[in-house]
Parts: sequence; C-alpha cells; structure tokens
Amino acid sequence: MATKFDLIERLESLGKQVICFAKLVPKNTITLPLISQFIRAGTSIGANYCEANNSESKNDFIHKVGIARKEARETLYWIIMLIEAEPKLRVKSANLYQETKEVSLILSSIVNKLKS
Repeated sequence: MATKFDLIERLESLGKQVICFAKLVPKNTITLPLISQFIRAGTSIGANYCEANNSESKNDFIHKVGIARKEARETLYWIIMLIEAEPKLRVKSANLYQETKEVSLILSSIVNKLKS
C-alpha cells in the first residue's frame, strides 16, 4: 500500500525541525538575529502554504505558494549564515538543509505547473 503524500504534514514537520535546530544554536550577539530570522522564515513556509489552500482563485493560490517558496529559499540562506556563525553545526544542519531544499523544489514545481 502506497504512503499518502501530505505536503501540509511535511511542512509542519519542517517547521518543527527548524525550531529544534534553532534551540541547538548557541546564543550570542551574532547568532540571536540570525536565529530570529531563521525561525520566522522556516516556520512561515507551512503557514503560507496553508493560506494558499484557502485562496480565493488560482492566481491567489499561485501567489501564496510563491511566497512559501521564497520563505523556503530564505530559510536555506539562514541555515548557511548560522553555519558560518557556528561551524560546529554543519553536520547537524545537513538533513534540515536537504529537507528545506526539497520543499523549495516541490513548491517551485507547483508554481511552474500552474503557470504553464
């Protein structure tokens, strides 16, 4: 029996992973603003996708999924910045980075298919 693919559940899981990873980052004057930005971007991916599911039109849906995609790409950026600030976290960030990248590609695929 095939496993049901549920993007909302995957995005909720990603948001939880973002929160857990943020808790691992040592707090200092450099990392605190990075952590804040990272959490905002990483948890808003799912929120924007949920909002897209309640959109009023196809164009509104495309727009809101596009915002979720932008937040996923921004989350990738903040992971890179956090690793720069705390290189010891590189290994622990690998799975999170990969999952965020895959989510970004999924959201891009949705937008691209609906635009064509």
